Amino acid sequence: MMRFLRSAFVIARRDFGATVLSKTFIFFLIGPLFPLLLGGVFGGIGARVATQTVRPTVAIITEPQSFTAIATARERLAAATSDDTVIRIIRFDPEPDLAAQQKRLLASRSPPIQAVLTGWYGSFHLAGDIHKGDPTERQLELILRSAEMGMFPGPPVHVQPTKRMSPASLVKDRALTAQLGEMLLFFLTILLSGMLLSQLIEEKSNKIIEVIAAAVPIDALFVGKLFAMLAASVVGIVVWLSAGALLIQAVKSGGVQTLPPPAVGWPGFLILGVVYFAMSYLLLGAAFLTIGAQAATVREVQTMSMPITFGQVLIFGLASTAVGSPNSPIAIGAAIFPLSSPMVMIARAAQEPHWWPHLVAILWQAAWVALILHLGASMFRKTVLKSGPRRRWWSRKSVA
Repeated sequence: MMRFLRSAFVIARRDFGATVLSKTFIFFLIGPLFPLLLGGVFGGIGARVATQTVRPTVAIITEPQSFTAIATARERLAAATSDDTVIRIIRFDPEPDLAAQQKRLLASRSPPIQAVLTGWYGSFHLAGDIHKGDPTERQLELILRSAEMGMFPGPPVHVQPTKRMSPASLVKDRALTAQLGEMLLFFLTILLSGMLLSQLIEEKSNKIIEVIAAAVPIDALFVGKLFAMLAASVVGIVVWLSAGALLIQAVKSGGVQTLPPPAVGWPGFLILGVVYFAMSYLLLGAAFLTIGAQAATVREVQTMSMPITFGQVLIFGLASTAVGSPNSPIAIGAAIFPLSSPMVMIARAAQEPHWWPHLVAILWQAAWVALILHLGASMFRKTVLKSGPRRRWWSRKSVA
């Protein structure tokens, strides 16, 4: 047993140093920034395009005095909701041929006009691609009613905020924290467990793994590689979390405390996040490492790992059912299933303050980690030293 632990530690220290102390590890740390930057850039472009194209525009043919009251009512509605969700209005001076003016405005492409409003208070007429009960028609009716009654001030509303959050807002915020925790755990596990495959394929192709296997037990080689990548992943996560916390502190005046607080508190939530990530990584990493031992080329690795990746997406979908209803039968079943249990329990930590389910879940997951490590190491032992061209089943029969 001591020889096994010593050998596993030697392999883990070797792989950890080769990974963390290499120049490529810096690119690994900054790698997640590129999809975030691209997502932010394209998300901003998409939001701007959607705002410009989806938000309806209504042309109002009226005098400047009347339009001022309508524009003021529209600004009040935008201040109460959001400017991106309120229709745009543009004023045009009346022309002698009102019907021809309406037809020309509705055919305009810059800007595209959905409807044209004419008339005066009490006898407005709306023409265009619109019908009664349309959201544009309802907004415009509310704006016109507010403009007509804008001369009468509304009753004052006295606001008295409470120190404690209401149960409804607390449940909503904790559900958001649970969803973000699940997504982050899933993304990191998928992203980081793939590192095992590339390193194993490289060592198999260079015959290095056969030299190492001659000096240490195969089981120790398997466990050492897995825990080395886990330690390197934890280093990356610590760097990313620290950078994210500093960014939030710089952008938001309240810092990290402005985020929705989990039920177990931020210190407990972060500790459970690290533990559940380790469990999820060991479960999925052992599967990936076993697959890497079966394959001889990168193409075979990609072909064999694709079903596991799709399966992990389905497992993430199963775990997402626990958000908002952690005590439902589906959520409890997903918490019992070992592959989805870490994601379900990190979501539960954001919604439920009790700690005893986490202790039971960690022991349950640790038992499955030990079982999968044992099975993975057995398969790893049988396949890792196999090299050379594979013999077909008919050639084996002929030799026998």
